[in-house]
Amino acid sequence: MVGHLVGLQAQAVPEPPYFGLWSRLDGFRPEALTELIERRRVVRVALQRGTIHLVTAADCRTLRPLVQPVLDRALRGAYGKRLAGLDPAEVAARGRGLVEAEPRTFQQLGQLLGPAYPDRDPAALAQAVRAGLALVQVPPRGLWGRSGPAAHTTAEHWLGQPLDPAPSLAAMVRRYLTAFGPATAADVQKWCGLTGLGPVLAGLAPELVLLRDEQGRTLYDLTDAPRPGEDVPAPVRLLAPFDNLLLSHADRSRVLPEEYRTRVMTQNGIVLGTLLVDGLVAGVWRIEAGTLRVRPFAPLRSSELAATEEEGALLLDFTGGERVVVEPADG
Repeated sequence: MVGHLVGLQAQAVPEPPYFGLWSRLDGFRPEALTELIERRRVVRVALQRGTIHLVTAADCRTLRPLVQPVLDRALRGAYGKRLAGLDPAEVAARGRGLVEAEPRTFQQLGQLLGPAYPDRDPAALAQAVRAGLALVQVPPRGLWGRSGPAAHTTAEHWLGQPLDPAPSLAAMVRRYLTAFGPATAADVQKWCGLTGLGPVLAGLAPELVLLRDEQGRTLYDLTDAPRPGEDVPAPVRLLAPFDNLLLSHADRSRVLPEEYRTRVMTQNGIVLGTLLVDGLVAGVWRIEAGTLRVRPFAPLRSSELAATEEEGALLLDFTGGERVVVEPADG
């Protein structure tokens, strides 16, 4: 499932990827993912949109070179002035030796680079290394029930293999469509953070199905992909914070009604856990001191309320919580 989704967003630790898999896999238990992380089968690395994702080792090696422009653009925007005049490749090379000697936090990395660049901001130096190298966060960071600093080493060092020297953008786009199609070119670009993917989709068009949405936009999909009709039931679900379903399209209104967007996606970049009713976001949830609190945006029908309570009980069985409280609708 980690591979099918082309990774799960994972900058918040440790729950979102675990919740994301729980909502999709019957019988999923946290130790299954923890084992994959500890065995280096999956890793935490900056990828799509420049954010931390949990991906398979193979996808780390393939995707990280493809999204290099995203990391470069983010570095220029946030730290360009503070790094002006430096050779980014030289800074990255110095950083490689440091993080491969032992995993480092960005604070440690900046301090260690400081003597070589005494007039530079250590934080900017560390971010230059982050952009220039494929840095993975090593355990216990991101493990269920445990904690640890965001300490980094290179993917090549951690996995014992080089990055893919010739990764395919077309293959990445096919992977995206497998998980999230039908989708527009803007959707693909929003998902990964890259621009100019129209020609890639145009090149793939002969092997894809081209559809139109209500606004007349072209949607691309795989020929054999499932496309359920609008009358297919969509059960009540509790989606993880930062869930892929909410972050993988430019047009988020296909799942998240626009009037609810600011209640789910906060100004400081947090994406809350959500309640999905009939395929659309209908509320948010949080767990506090063993209590799962679900806040609908509008009153639920009795069947929807019962299904929400049942789904909540399953989530508490997963987390070890004690009770479900469905709060009064705030809309």
